[in-house]
Amino acid sequence: MNLAAIAIDLGVRVRAANMPAPLQERAFRQASLILSETKTKRPNCKLVALSIKKEFDGCYGPAWHCIVGTSFGSFVTHSPGGFVYFSIDKISILLFKTKVDLVPTPSSYDPRHHRMSL
Repeated sequence: MNLAAIAIDLGVRVRAANMPAPLQERAFRQASLILSETKTKRPNCKLVALSIKKEFDGCYGPAWHCIVGTSFGSFVTHSPGGFVYFSIDKISILLFKTKVDLVPTPSSYDPRHHRMSL
């Protein structure tokens, strides 16, 4: 089944994407699953966002960010291939990845190579 057919089957409307199809499919399925488990008319958008973020951080590494709601504006910078914006019913979902620079751990910290500018 191709991505368009999967999106139609799940009731997903893609608004914008720069992400490989398998990752988009995972996002669509995760969002659909968590929204279908919601017993109320108004899902807890924060929990939906947390669920999707944890799924993507766990499967594809950090740092994924997820915004879920019925009305929001955004302007984000994302890693190449790490952006999708879609909706299911009246809920919009923005999922994107950013690059993470690792911070040295105390055991690897060497003050000779660290400068602070004020």
